[in-house]
Amino acid sequence: MHFITLIRRFVPPYKGQMGLNIFFNLLSTVLSLFSFATIIPVLRILFGLTTNEVSRIPLEGVSGIQETLNAVRNNLYCQLNDQIVLHGAGYVLLWLGVFLVGMTALKCGAVWLANFFMVPIRTGVLRDLRKQLYDKVLSLPMGYFTEARRGDVISRMTNDVSEVEASIMSALDILFKNPIMIVVYLTTLLVISRQLTLFVLALLPIAVFCIGRIGRSLKRASTKGQEQNAEILSMIDETLSGQRVVKGFNAQDKLRTRFDALINATRATFNRINRRYYLAHPLSEFLGTALIAVILWFGGMLILSDHSMIDASTFIYYLVIFYSIINPAKDLSKASYGIRRGMASLERIDAILNTKTNIAEPANPQPVRFEEKIAFEHVSFRYQAEKEVLTEIDLEIPKGKTVALVGQSGGGKTTMTDLLPRFYDPNAGRITLDGTDIRSFRTHDLRSLMGIVCQEPILFNDTIYNNITFGVDTTQPAPNGKTWQEAVEQAAQIANAHAFISQMPEGYQTVIGDRGSRLSGGQRQRLSIARAVLKNPPILILDEATSALDSESEQLVQDALARLMKERTTLVVAHRLSTIKHADLICVVHEGRIVERGTHKELYALGGYYTKLVEMQR
Repeated sequence: MHFITLIRRFVPPYKGQMGLNIFFNLLSTVLSLFSFATIIPVLRILFGLTTNEVSRIPLEGVSGIQETLNAVRNNLYCQLNDQIVLHGAGYVLLWLGVFLVGMTALKCGAVWLANFFMVPIRTGVLRDLRKQLYDKVLSLPMGYFTEARRGDVISRMTNDVSEVEASIMSALDILFKNPIMIVVYLTTLLVISRQLTLFVLALLPIAVFCIGRIGRSLKRASTKGQEQNAEILSMIDETLSGQRVVKGFNAQDKLRTRFDALINATRATFNRINRRYYLAHPLSEFLGTALIAVILWFGGMLILSDHSMIDASTFIYYLVIFYSIINPAKDLSKASYGIRRGMASLERIDAILNTKTNIAEPANPQPVRFEEKIAFEHVSFRYQAEKEVLTEIDLEIPKGKTVALVGQSGGGKTTMTDLLPRFYDPNAGRITLDGTDIRSFRTHDLRSLMGIVCQEPILFNDTIYNNITFGVDTTQPAPNGKTWQEAVEQAAQIANAHAFISQMPEGYQTVIGDRGSRLSGGQRQRLSIARAVLKNPPILILDEATSALDSESEQLVQDALARLMKERTTLVVAHRLSTIKHADLICVVHEGRIVERGTHKELYALGGYYTKLVEMQR
């Protein structure tokens, strides 16, 4: 069942290669039968059976498959006898050897061609899975990453994909080839001796049952092992990102103890998995040898009796073919174990792929238009089952105006800015652009209107130039007739970043390291501001955009942003109230509600929440 499911899921794009692979696997199996068949005349010569008198049987008067095969075999024996009489036994043995080498060469060529066409299937399926997973992660809503552990997501995209590659993809070749070999060989055995083969088939369920009992628990154990791998990755990620806290609180021993316990538990789990997995090969070999012994006894009894349909040389050929089934059967059992292991990882991957986004794209999207205002209309929001973060928010932001959100941490300010680009959707109420619900727009079109500068600057392990141009399409002409290099430098100058960039070893082509680790906090923030400036959006979202800057840089950047915001609609989240004194509207957000709104002077005169915030910062 797993095999059929995997074929239906992964192989359809590669039907051509799969057909060629099956054809050459079938051809190599048939050619191997001809190679093995050489043993019969060789044995007849060595046993001196070629001196028996046999006469040719005309094929025209023969009916039935079994009778036809017997006639063909009889006539080949006649031809063999004639050649021995004419040229001698040594001459015939020589040509039998040449025939064996030729058949083997053709068989090996067919095997190579089968593998040749299997390679693009394996690599293609793995590529498709990685692409699907990465595309899904890019499309998942922000709420998913709020709930999921980053280390677990990374583990599913790395460890689990690697396990699928090692287990399922490696088993695909076996699953395409070995069943063909087993079916062809069994069919040949039935043709040679139906009585002996039916006896063998009666014993096979016992072997299958023994192997199946061992593999049933592999899937459950593999799931647990992958979950433990995810915990290890999460802990490593937390340790690397929290070095200052770890060392500052002398918590190395505590983390070391926790990590040791986790890796020891993981080791114990994988000990159980691998011990069961490696039992497949010796168990199947033992069962195969036991079957051979039983066949030797039963077949020998048939030959020694007067009712046998096969002679001794044919019986040995029968044994050779049956023994040839054992290796594909062993590989098939290992592949079955591998699929059980891989399916556990595939289910963890599917948990991401099958995640339904709660940010639905409209069936009939409206064209984005922003000419008048942004409006929050009775907006309420909560994260999962938590209490409401925002309650009955009503707010209008006229085009070209600057609205600042201030208040205590955790009050809901950043959540309001996250609702505008539809990182989340409100549980109640709506947000509109010129009276049209933003859920009527494609998210791509909506977000193309916005430039975002986060409280924590998000940069990538790339060049400064590529980080600044991250939000624009550099394959299109740069604005105002400039080159993109000129546009990037102008944006950097506005963000007060050009000076320090020019001093970097390779200027704008300097790679800044993981998350911008080669830059200071202020430098990282100025690059993220330059990125928003270059995009030149009509709507700016600034979430503590100047929080990481020193006093001198803050003033320079604040002056630049003030000039920039004159032409744009800006929503600002600020803790430093000195940076938003000139906002057109200041809203005080307290426990998910807007409790005060007005200009700086109006709010300060009220003597309420805003006044207390100002007094605290003096």
